[in-house]
Amino acid sequence: MLKGVAITLELAVIAITVGSFIGLTIALMKISRNKIFNLIGGFYTWFFRGIPLIVQLFFLYYGLPSVGIVLTPFSAAVIGLSLCGGAYIAEIIRAAIQSIEKGQMEAALSLGMTHSQAMRRIIIPQTYKRLLPPMGNEFITLLKDVALVSVITMVDLLRSAQLLNQTYFKPFELYGAVTILYLMLTSAFVLLVGYLEKKFALPE
Repeated sequence: MLKGVAITLELAVIAITVGSFIGLTIALMKISRNKIFNLIGGFYTWFFRGIPLIVQLFFLYYGLPSVGIVLTPFSAAVIGLSLCGGAYIAEIIRAAIQSIEKGQMEAALSLGMTHSQAMRRIIIPQTYKRLLPPMGNEFITLLKDVALVSVITMVDLLRSAQLLNQTYFKPFELYGAVTILYLMLTSAFVLLVGYLEKKFALPE
């Protein structure tokens, strides 16, 4: 089960990291002046937020082999979690960026900055404080969503308990241990996010 915890953490960290890059890219596309980018970003969030993660995992692992694309359980899990998480993170980042007063961008442009420079130096740095609470919640959700990868034979924490239960038939003890371990993992994330919120708690 400790190996299952390690796999769960590994999947969560990769999904959070890759999902954040995807989310930032999609968020910038959705607020771009380019209509094509707007459409692509809007379609992405509509598509991946509209389909349950478990369906996406089934499609990636069991559906794609029928057209000649075979993924390992780990690859399917990483892709599914990252793509789905990226859609939700994109909306969080988009809302945070658009919450910054428009005058900030106008002032930056009047000083001779390009739009990308203003976003990178002025707008995005101001979103950190506003991003942390919703991003922390999304990270915790992704951590718990990792349990769904057990349906594609990925031996995470939950799958480890299922396999052990088939041998020893101690569901109360095993699933109780899974409950406690998940509470420990999510509590660690909550403490980390709380620390970061205090660190970035600067005046508006």
